[in-house]
Formats: sequence, structure tokens, C-alpha cells
Amino acid sequence: MLKIKVTIGILLLLSSFVLSAAIDVYQFEDPAKEKRFQELAYELRCPKCQNQNLADSNAAIAKDLRTKIQQMLLADKTNSEIIDYMVARYGDFVLYEPRVKPQTYLLWYGPAIFLLLGLVAIFWIIRGRRNRQSSTEQSGVELSATETKQLDALLQTNKSKKS
Repeated sequence: MLKIKVTIGILLLLSSFVLSAAIDVYQFEDPAKEKRFQELAYELRCPKCQNQNLADSNAAIAKDLRTKIQQMLLADKTNSEIIDYMVARYGDFVLYEPRVKPQTYLLWYGPAIFLLLGLVAIFWIIRGRRNRQSSTEQSGVELSATETKQLDALLQTNKSKKS
């Protein structure tokens, strides 16, 4: 029984090594190109995975795009040429930081506009409250001596009822 457990354990261990060997390896003769490859793979988004970069995605299209990046780097294309190719083919979605253009103005400037509108609204609310307070203070009614005595009497009876 012990031999069977040991044999199964060894087979499971060996199969895990086989499964880990499925990692793609991209060869470059220049370490600078390899670094550029890594930067581009982390900078570009996988079209299928939505919110994963090409380096982290296991999708088939991500593998194809990594291969295409490698081919373009080996063909001495610049980073901007590679990015332009990807954007032309897959749209601005492949960029984590879309370019500033009329279609993306709301994305880039929207938060600042909403913050500014919020500050204006807060200022407007505070100013309105101050105006109401000052107008209430200015239109304050003076009580006569008898009215003041009646008010004090009402307050005293209210206090005695609570006690």
C-alpha cells in the first residue's frame, strides 16, 4: 500500500513539472529589445480578457499579440509603431491610457469637471445658507416687554411639565 502511495505521489509531482513547461519563451539577442517587449506586454491590454495586460493573459489572442510584438521588435520597429499597429487593429481599447482626443475628452477631463462642479455647488449652498441667516437676523422681530414675559412663562410651564 505504501509503494502505491509513493508511486502516485511521484507521478503527480512529475506531471506538475510537465504542466509548468507550457510557458511561452520569447528569445531576443538584445536585452534592450527584451526589456521593450516586457514593457509593451504590460502596457497593452488583452482584447479578450478585458482588464488584463498581454503579459498576464493566457488567452490565445494574447499569445498571438505577444508573438506579433516579438516579430515587430525583431524587425526593428519602434514602440510607437507597434502601439499604432495595435490601436489600428484593435482600437483604443488595447491601451490602458487612451490617447487624448475628442472621443476621450470626457475620460480625461471629466473627473476635473465634476470636481469643479461639486466645489461650485458646495460654495453655492454655503452662500445661500449665509444669506438666509443674515436675512433672518436682519428681519428679527423685537418683542415687547409683555410678550417677553408671556414667552418666559410658556417656557417655564414647559420645563415644569418635563420634570
